[in-house]
Amino acid sequence: MLHSENGIMKPGIYRILALTPIILIVVFCRDALALQTHGGNEGVVVHQLAHLQYLGALGYLYWDIRRSSFTGVGWRYLQLFCLLMMTWNIVAFIGHFAQMALPEGAISTEDGYLSALLLLPLHFGKWIYYVTALDHLVITPALFFLFLAMRSFSRAADYEKVEEE
Repeated sequence: MLHSENGIMKPGIYRILALTPIILIVVFCRDALALQTHGGNEGVVVHQLAHLQYLGALGYLYWDIRRSSFTGVGWRYLQLFCLLMMTWNIVAFIGHFAQMALPEGAISTEDGYLSALLLLPLHFGKWIYYVTALDHLVITPALFFLFLAMRSFSRAADYEKVEEE
């Protein structure tokens, strides 16, 4: 390993060590086979109940942060995360029902799941499914706000530690 004069690894080597597995995965990856389907009605019911439970937990967390009057930018980011994730849960919940309401041949997946296409003609149920399938437009900013909240909390904890010393 590369070391500096005082025996500590240079910061660049950490980046190389961190990026090596990612580069190897990207270069040598095959089909991930990571799609999980829910067999039968019981799988869908449990999945939908999980959305409702997660929605309730996020609603409680949001309410508790507001009630406790926490201050700081990190808490505001966490509230935004809660609101966006609650929105995502509602969108996903509706989307699952819309998908179940579609007729058997409404979605073509002959080129694989990731290349699914809605077959024409489009009607209200297909539009609802299509719009709710864009749920990543809600969850991606939500996760970004969670990252900002965690970074803010970490920086505040570091700042408090420095003040104590």
